[in-house]
Amino acid sequence: MHTSSQQSSPEQREREQRFTQAPYRSYLYSYPHKTAYRDLHPAQSLKELWERDQTDYHFLYMHIPFCGVRCGFCNLFTLPDRRVDVHEQYVDALQRQAEQWAPWFQNRSFSRFAIGGGTPTLLEASQLNRLFDIAEHTMGLDPMLASISVETSPETVTADRMRVLKDRLVDRVSMGIQSFVEEEAAAIYRPQKPRLAEESLEALMSYQFPLVNVDLIYGLPGQNADTWLYSLEKAISYGPGEIFIYPLYTRENTILKPEQIRSAGDDIRLSLYHIARQRLESAGYRQYSMRRFAKDNPFDHKNVLPFSCQEEGMVGLGCGARSYTREVHYASRYGVSTAATRSIIEDYVTAERHDTADYGFILSEAEQKRRYILKALLHREGLELSAYEGRFGTDLLGEQPDLVELLGTGLAELDAGILRLTTDGLAYSDAIGDELISGEVRELMNGYILR
Repeated sequence: MHTSSQQSSPEQREREQRFTQAPYRSYLYSYPHKTAYRDLHPAQSLKELWERDQTDYHFLYMHIPFCGVRCGFCNLFTLPDRRVDVHEQYVDALQRQAEQWAPWFQNRSFSRFAIGGGTPTLLEASQLNRLFDIAEHTMGLDPMLASISVETSPETVTADRMRVLKDRLVDRVSMGIQSFVEEEAAAIYRPQKPRLAEESLEALMSYQFPLVNVDLIYGLPGQNADTWLYSLEKAISYGPGEIFIYPLYTRENTILKPEQIRSAGDDIRLSLYHIARQRLESAGYRQYSMRRFAKDNPFDHKNVLPFSCQEEGMVGLGCGARSYTREVHYASRYGVSTAATRSIIEDYVTAERHDTADYGFILSEAEQKRRYILKALLHREGLELSAYEGRFGTDLLGEQPDLVELLGTGLAELDAGILRLTTDGLAYSDAIGDELISGEVRELMNGYILR
């Protein structure tokens, strides 16, 4: 637990409380958040947008918005739909989109490729294989120069699907398990029994992918320190190279409502986080962010091109995927309800052209700076002051008083020209990120803030 305030002045304690009084405010995995996107007037020509982009290396992402069921905590763009013909029509549309976009990326390189969702491996093996054909033969991905990641679920770890992933040189497979305790899984409407999760994880590990990730959630209804530690021990016992731990968040438009969490009694998420951090570190996992813990992995089987989390160059194919250039972020419209999601997907599948962006966010220079800061600061690597000055031509601490204030709390430190969160600070990453959101973005996100 954080204890430095015991030796702090009243002013320092007050400043620190600004960042720590509500640890779980919002999950800032991207900036600006998609809920801040609005109609773009006029619509942006994607050809011109990407011609102006100066990024050296790009991240190719495909979004598959289908799941077997919607989990109680999920607010992602996904639709419970197992129909093979629906999946096939969607992949046909994704291919049409890729064919229209491919000319803009002929002389560019992809250093990352990820397929997410939803549950991409809900697709039949043949359709899953098509996604890799589109990436390589249409978009120009060289799988030996890019790290490749795919999300999966316990029910879809089948021999034919895993063979596709192995044959297409996938490096990282991520499985969402969330809990190995049956009552906790049921409380968040997870479809699989813990036994299926255990069998599927064992099968997944047998394929010897370079990296396997397991997702777990803490703060579930009925969860306590003992049951949380049980799930952690189960995950560790299989030896995945990476474990992500997520605090449970809910919104008004998720199946599991915020009041259900509040009515459960005391919020024990922070104490469960500390249990996990200590156990994972003792098991040989190094902390890279509030959520990510990983073992050392030499990753020397490929010559992967460089990519920084602070860069833009995100090329998002598929309905629900986001794309980032330095000045403009864009995507399809946002929806969570079944009716809204289905309507947006139907519009995507029937569209003839995908060459303009009419929904997104235009980043001013101030927002570009804020994004750069947040994407670096919330990871263990931290923010290099000279890199910031080299990119924007200004002094970081001279123009960002919030960061100076953060340094005075003990939640961040400045060492050898790098500003990074301390171990204490990483525990409050979500609150720190929330404090650093601009007023403009916060106003646009109003109504969507996580609970």
